[in-house]
Amino acid sequence: IRTVAQQFESMFTRMMLKSMRDAVGPDPMFGSDQEQMYQGMADDQMSIQLSKGKGLGLADMLIRQLQKMGVKGADPSGTSATADTGTAPATGSKAAAAYSSTQRASPTTTLSAPSDATQTTFVRYLWPQAQEAGQLLGVDPRHLVAQAALETNWGRSFPADSAGRCSNNLFGMKVSAAWSGGTATGETQEFQGGIATTTSAQFKAYATPAQSLQDYVALLRNNPRYSAALNTGGDVQAFAAGLQRGGYATDPDYASKLAAVADSVAHKVNDALASSAGVNDLKLAGTLPITPSTGTLQRPDG
Repeated sequence: IRTVAQQFESMFTRMMLKSMRDAVGPDPMFGSDQEQMYQGMADDQMSIQLSKGKGLGLADMLIRQLQKMGVKGADPSGTSATADTGTAPATGSKAAAAYSSTQRASPTTTLSAPSDATQTTFVRYLWPQAQEAGQLLGVDPRHLVAQAALETNWGRSFPADSAGRCSNNLFGMKVSAAWSGGTATGETQEFQGGIATTTSAQFKAYATPAQSLQDYVALLRNNPRYSAALNTGGDVQAFAAGLQRGGYATDPDYASKLAAVADSVAHKVNDALASSAGVNDLKLAGTLPITPSTGTLQRPDG
């Protein structure tokens, strides 16, 4: 009951924040779709943090009201109890993001918006590998870089293994029964019934980001659930919608977020290709910090 009450408080808080943002409106001079996307992600995380512990008090009030109605559950102090139904509250199944996905420091860590230099470094590192993967999937490589950027906050956030090593998991790939490689455990944000919650899960760990990309390509090509995402060429909306229909993403706004990031990637690709320094001369894992993630994806096992 406490879990459900806190989820309701989180949803209420998110609606309140959205109403406040709508009342103020976007910046008429400097506002952009990217700004609104990152602001929305920050508000999602803020609503979860505000509802933790004692929160705003709304969850405790709901619990007391339900107890007066004869429903048994956790008391306002947080002591757990078993509901009459005997069923545990659903926690959903979602994965985390990668370099991100981060997760390893405190799951409550909030990263600032990535700088232009961070974005360019990320794109320049992944671009050659994304081109190869894009040919195999029939997808614009910019869309693959954009998804990795969205899931790892531009390479700044990955799950880490027990020794603190970066998992190099670019796409939040979840551990399956057949997986015999390394693993990384972390907390991540997922959506269930439109409500953002935080959960913990195990994710695959790779020796290099390239291995993560190869595993991702194999998943999309071998799982018929994602057939609609294949051969979508330069249509990022079709690509994102195909992933979401297949059950890859739980965030209802995932397609629009991916499209917004893809637009940024397109500009960074042009900048990187025009740079005399080349596109693959920087080491990503060695130059970017590892922090906890706020991913929004749900991966099937395998």
